[in-house]
Amino acid sequence: MLRVITGTAKGTHLKVPTTGLRPATDLVRGAIFSMLENLTGDWSQVLDVFSGSGAFGIEALSRGADWVDFVDREQRCCDIIKMNLEKTKFTAQARVYCMPAARAISILDKEYPIVIMDPPYPDTSIGDVVEQLANSKLINQDSIVVVTHSSRFALQQNYGPLTQFKEHRHGDSMISIYHKEKLA
Repeated sequence: MLRVITGTAKGTHLKVPTTGLRPATDLVRGAIFSMLENLTGDWSQVLDVFSGSGAFGIEALSRGADWVDFVDREQRCCDIIKMNLEKTKFTAQARVYCMPAARAISILDKEYPIVIMDPPYPDTSIGDVVEQLANSKLINQDSIVVVTHSSRFALQQNYGPLTQFKEHRHGDSMISIYHKEKLA
C-alpha cells in the first residue's frame, strides 16, 4: 500500500492505478527526499514528470513544497493524481498536465528548483526526455534533477548541460541526480 512518508499528510494512503504501474517504494522515495533535503532549500516549484499516482509530488507538498506540477500521459493516472490531491488536501497547490512528458517540457514556462522523473522502467527513451529537459528553460544553475530508472539501464553521465553527480542503487532501482554545469 502506497502512503505519504512524512510531513503534513503523513500516513495518508494513496490510490495507485491497478495495472501497468510500478510505484517507487517507500525506501526509494525516502532516499530521494533525504538527498534532496541535503541538496536544496528551495522547494518553491517542483516538477513531477511521469507522475503515475502522484506520490513523489504529493510527498514534496507534504514536506513543504509551495507548488507542484504533475505530468503524466495516461488519463487514468491523471484522474488518480487528482483524487490523491483531493484526499491530501493539496489541490490548491498543484496542477496536473495530462500529456506526454516531451510536450509538457515544451509548453511549461517556469523554472523548477526540483525536477523528479520516475519513468516506466521499460522506457529506454528516457535519455531523450532528460536531454530535452536539460536544454529547456525549465531548469537553471540551481536546479536538481532526479531520475529513477532500472539498474539494468544505465543513464549517461551528461545530457546537454546536465551532469550526473550522484547515483544510488536500491535493489533494482537506481536514483541518478543531475545538476546543470556551471559555466566558467
